[in-house]
Amino acid sequence: MKRIDLYGKLIGHEGCVNAVEFDSTGDLLVSGSDDLHVKFWNWETSTEKLSYPSGHMDNIFQTKFMPFTDRQKIITSAGDGQVRLGLVSENSRVNTKMLGKHRGSVYKLAVEPGSPHVFFSCGLDGFVQHFDLRSSAAAKLFRCSSFMESNNQHSTSIGLNAIVIDPRNPNYFALGGSDEYARVYDIRKYQRDSSSSIDKPVNTFCPRHLVKTNNVHITGLAYSHRSELLVSYNDELIYLFEKNMGLGPSPLSGPSEDPEKVEEAQVYRGHRNSKTYKGVSFFGPNDEYVMSGSDCGHIFIWKRKGGKLVRVMVGDMQTVNQLEPHPFLPFFATCGIEKNVKLWAPIATDTLPLPDNINEIMGSNRQGREDHSRVMLTPDVIMHLLRLQRRRPMAHIERIRTGGDTGGDDEDEEGAYVLRFSNGNEGLEGSPTECNIA
Repeated sequence: MKRIDLYGKLIGHEGCVNAVEFDSTGDLLVSGSDDLHVKFWNWETSTEKLSYPSGHMDNIFQTKFMPFTDRQKIITSAGDGQVRLGLVSENSRVNTKMLGKHRGSVYKLAVEPGSPHVFFSCGLDGFVQHFDLRSSAAAKLFRCSSFMESNNQHSTSIGLNAIVIDPRNPNYFALGGSDEYARVYDIRKYQRDSSSSIDKPVNTFCPRHLVKTNNVHITGLAYSHRSELLVSYNDELIYLFEKNMGLGPSPLSGPSEDPEKVEEAQVYRGHRNSKTYKGVSFFGPNDEYVMSGSDCGHIFIWKRKGGKLVRVMVGDMQTVNQLEPHPFLPFFATCGIEKNVKLWAPIATDTLPLPDNINEIMGSNRQGREDHSRVMLTPDVIMHLLRLQRRRPMAHIERIRTGGDTGGDDEDEEGAYVLRFSNGNEGLEGSPTECNIA
């Protein structure tokens, strides 16, 4: 691990690269970009083998080879909500078609292990869709909904950012999205028609201090070969959950065990995940390490057991978003805001230490998280502040009616505050909303 260094770059995209994946043999890598193109690469020689327009109308977020199709079937998803298939012919021509569509972006797809036909998508509309390339249409399985503390509450849709299938037991898959809970489902309990299916996870995972906080969301998930679930939170930390750490199907009803007896999840610290939707990955033949990108442009690598930080490397001039391990070599690929894919391998002649300024890097990331958490407002507080804002002109009118001072500019200026309302997607949609509150 301490000899891993930059091996090469794959240059050819004309926009940010958001998706990278190796094929099952590890010989080829596929990438997708804001330039709406999909590219195949020979990573050993850093050469482009094939490039084709995806047919998407917005940034590509996921590219995957379908197993056992001789690299001739590639599935993609994007910000336009489409899930598309690319069919590569013998003369290297590629025909694309839309397989299904969500309302809102589709960040992740999950392929059923070993299947050349079946995969799943999740979208910001909250739906999980099932695809079978042998059928003509996708099927909506269910819509992910928020948990309710009482029957009087109205359940809302949870926008989904991540979906992963347990490699040890492919009947189970996990979802993460716009709240604090990672949900695990049993696919055997669902029909292929959302009208007859309900959102009912078999287990949920969340660090105890984040339960009922309502101010974080999940951007990345990964399963280990031991069925451990790795969860990356927006502007929080990364947590590793063993199967016995779940909160049960209904986390708001309270843990089934004494909270003091429930083992805490392993935590990984130092990075920052705020500006973009970052993934998280295991690395090593036995998942010995955990990897994540960061807003500071660094790659962070920790030991899975114990959470010790072992490597920090510059991976992008701005932000590292995705990290993809090779299927069997000590090698991985990364991508981010720059218009290339970077390749990393143990090629250094000497062991490489942590950067000299590692404390500054981690301190800046920690300060950014703390500053952001101080301006996070709950819906109840936001509504209260908006009510105060509406009362301001009413109070001014009342002063006029009663003959009060109408020139109270100084008073208003002294009592005005500018609050930042975080929508959880800062850096993606533009500047956060500002509201002047008296």
